Amino acid sequence: MRNFIWSFLAFFCLISVSFSQTKNIEKGSYLSTNKGQKIKLNLLDDNKYELVFYSGNYEVKGDSLVFTPSAKADSGFDLAFKNDKKAKKVKIKFVDAVYYYSFYIGTQKGSGDVEYQRLSDIKTRVNPEEDKTDVDFEIDKADYLYLVYEEYGGNSKVSKFALPKDVSEVTIKYQVDVVGDLKIAGFFDQKTNELMISEQSGNNPLVFRNAKDTQPETISKIIPLESKTVANWTYAGKEPLVSDDFGVAVDSTVVGVDSYPPTFDFKLKIENNLKNALSSIKDSKTKFLVVGVDSKNASAKTDFDAFIKDQETQIAYTMYDAYHPEYDLYNYYLATADDKKWLKTNKVTADPSVIILNNNGEILATAKSNFKDKQYQFNYYDALYKKLKRTDGLLTFSKTLKNKKATDADLIQAFNKVAILETSYDYEADYTVTTDDNASEFKFENAALDKKEVAQVWKKLIEAHQKDTKPNMYLVETILKEIKNQGFSKQFFKDDKVLNDIDFLAIDYVIKHYDAIDAERAAFTAKEGETHVIGSLNTEIATALQQNNYVVENNASGAKDDSKTIGVYKKLIAAGKGNFESYQNYFTYLAEIQDKDGSNTNYLKEFSTYFNANLATDKGSVIEKLDTMFTSIDPNSEYSYNGWNAFKEYHSNLCNEAAWTVVSKPGNTGFIKSAITWSEYSLVVSKNNPYYLDTLAQLYYKDGQKEKAITTQTLAVKYLTDYVEEETATDIRETLAKMQNGTY
Repeated sequence: MRNFIWSFLAFFCLISVSFSQTKNIEKGSYLSTNKGQKIKLNLLDDNKYELVFYSGNYEVKGDSLVFTPSAKADSGFDLAFKNDKKAKKVKIKFVDAVYYYSFYIGTQKGSGDVEYQRLSDIKTRVNPEEDKTDVDFEIDKADYLYLVYEEYGGNSKVSKFALPKDVSEVTIKYQVDVVGDLKIAGFFDQKTNELMISEQSGNNPLVFRNAKDTQPETISKIIPLESKTVANWTYAGKEPLVSDDFGVAVDSTVVGVDSYPPTFDFKLKIENNLKNALSSIKDSKTKFLVVGVDSKNASAKTDFDAFIKDQETQIAYTMYDAYHPEYDLYNYYLATADDKKWLKTNKVTADPSVIILNNNGEILATAKSNFKDKQYQFNYYDALYKKLKRTDGLLTFSKTLKNKKATDADLIQAFNKVAILETSYDYEADYTVTTDDNASEFKFENAALDKKEVAQVWKKLIEAHQKDTKPNMYLVETILKEIKNQGFSKQFFKDDKVLNDIDFLAIDYVIKHYDAIDAERAAFTAKEGETHVIGSLNTEIATALQQNNYVVENNASGAKDDSKTIGVYKKLIAAGKGNFESYQNYFTYLAEIQDKDGSNTNYLKEFSTYFNANLATDKGSVIEKLDTMFTSIDPNSEYSYNGWNAFKEYHSNLCNEAAWTVVSKPGNTGFIKSAITWSEYSLVVSKNNPYYLDTLAQLYYKDGQKEKAITTQTLAVKYLTDYVEEETATDIRETLAKMQNGTY
């Protein structure tokens, strides 16, 4: 029987804000090391982050969602054993036991009574030092060790461990479950197309809307110039605070912004003429020059100096103790009477106005305003900088494309400059059209591009590099961005395109140079003054193929080429680069493709090869072999998110799914013998699963092993639980009845 209980990740904490990039923090997925429900931190390509926590299983019942938290194999206690046959007693070391009064330790010999001791009593007896959190002591030899954590509210976690025969030392560490068990439920409101998720009380539900649907209109918020936490905040004349618990008055000393000044003295470089101002950013790939025109204002210089001082203060707070270039984004210059000719040449007539230029002295944006009114937009977290980077990239590309003398290297750099920009969102306005109502807003320069011309240039570029003996890393990064629908096509035309022949040729380039790229990517992503991100190549490619499948399913223009997609997976596998994530996506892809006769021969053949190479074992433990596989997967992969249990359950379910394909489709009957092996494997990994037992029983019956089938189907009925849908449970019982009366 197909298992309908799939892993579910509830985004109860989905936050999206800007974060500062540094060379020591890579984008990607990070997993919590805490016990209990794992927390996943995603640092995304668009300078956003997500916190994702809590996982388990769900069932759909009408308009309702029934959630079941993941079964916790972890008790919260981490144990490590040392063995010594000569040891007469067992040394116990409880590490970092800060909650002495909450822990109990028990020992048991055979089936005798469990003898408990409170850890605080043991500490008092053997480790009386108040400043020591480790507790060391000895116990008599025993067969079982019981560890208890007594929680507030009367609940206690009790864990029983078998002690090895020759154990001489046990090290224990406890980690508190950082999330705990939530009792949640969900309801889908058909009127609003919204999914309501809440704890069983039903109060204050979280409301979700499908990402593919139109999202509610958001209200723009005004962002403060500065936001910080200040201890003991007060002001002159303010009454001192008194703590209710201790009756201690808080010192009423005035604490202002300057009470915690930054230790780094940051100064902007201000030039006294336009030529030097332009020269100051000429070699920079990250900075822009902001020019102010305010000739009609008698106090323009005073206002400019005040603006610069304020900017320096704000930037110094973000840097605090050392220079960080990611916060130093702009140089500033106040135009003088000597610049009239330059202003006229560039058709700048508004006074006052603010003009922003790139490092080539080209105007990117203008606004009929002064520095003071635009001050808030020059903070590093404002969207202005992102729009300027995109405008600069588009203009540079357009200029390069029109330049008949542009070299191959120039074109690659132009493509790359755009590809590595943050992903543009459909709801973000690219350019502001100036009207009387918004004349003070920035108007961005526009670069019109022809889609066919861009595609043709890219095609020639990819074809020209097929004979490269070593990879061009800028081209590699651009390819990876493009095939993931994050590259120049998305930036130029907002296309979610289906992978075409040139994209597959580009993927071949990456696979051909796989090892060389892998050897160079660390140095490439650490280039001084540049920002590059290249992840694990097999994961990058698998993600792109998975994304392509999603785009096709959502009615994008173009047709999916199954043969080319399958060909990429086969090339990765043949090259020994097929990691767990590649296989996972590959099997999901193949399972959806049917042969002309309705069978899944290609899928089952590939799965059989994977099973025989990675899972099957003639000798030794199935679990041990699976554990060896688990230790080799990419720790940053999202498929390692839920840890060992999820990995184990994935493979047991994968084997059951493949086996069920043989049960459910007559065209797959040639795989019955193999399917029995796969099904038996699923039950070794996940014992007494009624879905898996149902699959195995039906395979036995189709193979002519009727008595064995009835015995197995009887077990499937026996192990039915309330978590199995009633319709599915009824099918399992009816299948047993048919087997017993010969009508199956």
